[in-house]
Amino acid sequence: MDPAYEQLANRFRRVHKHLRKWAKRTDVSCYRIYEKDIPDQPLIVDWYDGDAVVWAFARTRNDNPEAEQAWLAQVLEAVAAGLDLGPERIHLKRRAPQKDRQSGDGQYERLEQRRAVKAVREQGLLFEVNLSDYLDTGLFLDHRPTRALVREQAAGRDVLNLFAYTGSFTCYARAGDARSTTTVDLSNTYLDWASRNAALNGQQPAPEHRFIKADCLAWLADAATASARYDLIICDPPTFSNSTSMPRPFAVEKDHPWLLSQCHALLRTGGVCYFSTNFRGFEFAADLPAFTIEDLTTRSIPEDFRNKRIHRCWRMVRT
Repeated sequence: MDPAYEQLANRFRRVHKHLRKWAKRTDVSCYRIYEKDIPDQPLIVDWYDGDAVVWAFARTRNDNPEAEQAWLAQVLEAVAAGLDLGPERIHLKRRAPQKDRQSGDGQYERLEQRRAVKAVREQGLLFEVNLSDYLDTGLFLDHRPTRALVREQAAGRDVLNLFAYTGSFTCYARAGDARSTTTVDLSNTYLDWASRNAALNGQQPAPEHRFIKADCLAWLADAATASARYDLIICDPPTFSNSTSMPRPFAVEKDHPWLLSQCHALLRTGGVCYFSTNFRGFEFAADLPAFTIEDLTTRSIPEDFRNKRIHRCWRMVRT
């Protein structure tokens, strides 16, 4: 192996050895090992309980397809050596810059049909992940601390999970004895996945735990005039979405005042909205509804993420 890639393999090995102890202590089986730590190696490497998912970004030194393939071959060799994995346990994905993790042609689209699917454990709960067929796996590891906060605060509360993806926040809310949960997402694929996650955790179908297929923006516009109100809302919208199923493009920078106004209308007095975004340039507009806002970003980023700008997160209390 090239000395530079021996160094990379050693880095994977060292970080993994450190994180294994932390993961056992915190009951976590999936965690981030590497994220662009070396400028010349633009990679993300996540550990999924015996498998590694490797996202490779554009590398400026690779000025032709042959150089690109040679680089990826050396990366995979380093991952195999550093994490002691066979090639069947390493899942390589190419990741180009994207405006939108939820756009119609973005990372929620199916890439393959290999079905490298397994159940992984996180803080006492189980989640189905697909390591091969989509750009993302079905579980956003960076929101692990916020999921724990939701479980701690869900008892006896009515919980709304917007832009719900595979429903991990819903599972945490139900594990925390939420009185009811409403899970809203535009995709049947991900709502079915959310139902399977609930079943993995022994959470049986019930009238008070609803899964709703809808464009969240249209659903919110209608829900504000309905009678249902909530004590806890999870709102992690896309940075930008131009899904063909939505009436118009959505941009969190421009549209968050309306979005948060709708959440405010659905909250009971004293209710909490956990709002997060991975748009790095995000700033709140001046015309927000009456919330008491606490910045949770530092607390909400887990120990295994050395990128402290992976997302921003706020706890917003309706006054």
